[in-house]
Amino acid sequence: MQITNAAWVMLFTLSVLWGGSFFFVEVAVAELPPLVVVWVRVALAALALLVFLRLTGRAMPWTREAWIAFLVMGLLNNAIPFTLITWGQTEIESGLASILNAMTPVSAVLLAHFFTQDEKLTGARALGVGLGILGVTVLIGLDALSGIGVAILGQLAVVAATISYGFSSLWGRRFRVMGIDPVITATGQVMSSTVLMFPLLLWSAPWALPVPSVETVLSLLGLAVFATSLAYILFYRILAIAGAGNVMLVTLLIPPSAILLGWLFLGERLAAQHFLGFAIIGLGLLCLDGRIIARIRAAV
Repeated sequence: MQITNAAWVMLFTLSVLWGGSFFFVEVAVAELPPLVVVWVRVALAALALLVFLRLTGRAMPWTREAWIAFLVMGLLNNAIPFTLITWGQTEIESGLASILNAMTPVSAVLLAHFFTQDEKLTGARALGVGLGILGVTVLIGLDALSGIGVAILGQLAVVAATISYGFSSLWGRRFRVMGIDPVITATGQVMSSTVLMFPLLLWSAPWALPVPSVETVLSLLGLAVFATSLAYILFYRILAIAGAGNVMLVTLLIPPSAILLGWLFLGERLAAQHFLGFAIIGLGLLCLDGRIIARIRAAV
């Protein structure tokens, strides 16, 4: 499926929302265990979206078909990858985890090629994804690759999470066929994730934790409202108009968004490797867009 200009704008916006989540997470995990942060994030997001549905006059469907779809989506897009990545990052460095997470478009594109009729893999798409991953690697730093071969189980956990994300993008296509509003789909997913991940919350023994600070509470609200509720509404809109393979391109845009936000708001410095990484990712996105390549071919 073609990536429209509107889809590109939404992809970049989504990358900013998810890139900005690193700020909120950094504050929250200083006081709370990661799994508690994850559960509170999806639970508050579900509450926020339910309030939004009520205010806008929307209603959740209560059919068996719809809730099976929501539960599977919550499992594939939240419960499995969030748990795997959280555990994986206890075994490997965050830089290597970010690079491995950037493999998500590979999973999505390959799965879409084999399981869909309208999202076949092309040379330009393969080149674009490859350049995107290379750009992320340069952006984060080649030294992050020094961890390859160490803590294999941690690395496999993050890679397995990318495969789960790939399957979630395929599964999410059915909501367009079912005619379910993206806002309702996002609500159903985070409600399902809240239920599915509740055992992990109990395992973390939240009752033994101290009362969080105001900064932590505000960070959790930011995670829930912006990086989850609003982000997943955008996610499902992109999925509906651009397809399963294209929506996961956002993982290539999250690292540059996070770095640029750090530069804008935290005074972090930009190095030469960052500009080179931006350029390589940009070139990859041009290949994925396909319109410039098509014009060059037409001119030749």
